[in-house]
Amino acid sequence: ALITGATGGIGEATAQVYLREGAKVMLVGRSADKLAETRERLGHTDATATFATDAADEAGVRESVAATVAAFGGLDIVFANAGTEGHVKPLTDLTTDDYEQVLRTNVVGPWLTIKHATPALTERGGGSVIVTSSIAGAVGFPGLSAYVASKHAVNGLTKTAAIELAPANIRVNAIAPGMIDNRMLHSIAGQIDEDHADAVLEGLAPHISMQRLGRSEEIAELALFLGSDESSYCTGSVHLMDGGYVAA
Repeated sequence: ALITGATGGIGEATAQVYLREGAKVMLVGRSADKLAETRERLGHTDATATFATDAADEAGVRESVAATVAAFGGLDIVFANAGTEGHVKPLTDLTTDDYEQVLRTNVVGPWLTIKHATPALTERGGGSVIVTSSIAGAVGFPGLSAYVASKHAVNGLTKTAAIELAPANIRVNAIAPGMIDNRMLHSIAGQIDEDHADAVLEGLAPHISMQRLGRSEEIAELALFLGSDESSYCTGSVHLMDGGYVAA
């Protein structure tokens, strides 16, 4: 398996469950130091390797796939999980650079990962691609226009890739997490109100049907299902995992 954004909460948690089930995992992220720390925490150094690159660097993405095949003999599962929240600002206050940074990481990144992983997956007779979307791909959030736009785009990419790659027996699905208690949500809360970020986080639960934030480990279990043969008839789907936020 290859996981981008592997040093984040969801990425590391997913690596842990994949390793638990006997997979070998290539951890991909921007920081070599953070990747080394993540690999050490996972504790399965015989079944893991790391590759440092930006998710939207085409040469780096291509090389990360090649490194995975070289290290493990092939590639069966791809989790395009790298993402950024960007700046929390009204859309009229964002710069072109602000917008493009988010779109490059959140849209161009997954596209490049799928593009360059497809030959390796095809060589194995097929496989599973999972893309991290968000509830922001289903509803809008003021102050997060670039992020919301990027996740709507990810949903479209997922559905189109699923159609195009089905003849190669490659399934493509997206996970749309809700309010997950991890770095990204804490960053958004801090940008909303730097002095009262904890209060912002506490104020989210009443808007969620299950009255609590989610955990990265819960998302990881869905990524395990989608990466496995248990989901063999599942492709082109966007799977909300949000504690009932959108339903409410």
